[in-house]
Amino acid sequence: MVIISPSILSADFANLERDIKLVEKAGANWLHIDVMDGHFVPNITIGVPVTSSIKKIASIPLDVHLMIENPEKYVEPFAKAGADILTFHYEAAKDVTEIIKLIKSFNIKAGMSIKPKTPVDVVFPYLNDLDLVLVMTVEPGFGGQKFMADCAEKIPFIKKNAPESLIIQVDGGINAETARICTSYGANSLVAGNYIYKSNDISLAIKSLR
Repeated sequence: MVIISPSILSADFANLERDIKLVEKAGANWLHIDVMDGHFVPNITIGVPVTSSIKKIASIPLDVHLMIENPEKYVEPFAKAGADILTFHYEAAKDVTEIIKLIKSFNIKAGMSIKPKTPVDVVFPYLNDLDLVLVMTVEPGFGGQKFMADCAEKIPFIKKNAPESLIIQVDGGINAETARICTSYGANSLVAGNYIYKSNDISLAIKSLR
């Protein structure tokens, strides 16, 4: 099964509860929460208080993607706010192993993400400790960018070296066509924002990704 994690970055923030319920009813598995700090990426989104509020109304797991510097400082606050999956960036980590241990100490899934220009082999030493690897197929920081097909080519290398249980997630420019490319390579979780939220039929959009 392919885990579909709609990105609330594309939702209407004035009607966030409504838009969360929309994707839940339409068959989403997780809710993708993009946390940006204006430093690691050139944009600022939401933080701990909003995540905590979302947890109160969401009925599916919160898939929290930390696009921030010093992620180790924010593991505990986001875990306590209700993250079920917490993904940090390899490029922002001072000590990858320590961050993975810290995330797992809160009994939640640990994920690590790599940006488009980061070579795939940096993830290999950590594959047995991680629950999820997130391959970015756009530069993190903004929604609505074009899918970078060469980044998706990292997926088979991760798949080949990873334990069976690893979740390989892809985020960036995902639609029905690019989803097929990613899943054919071995991805089993897809993040989509605009494609789902700007669709006339959200349920159909989610189905088309599977």
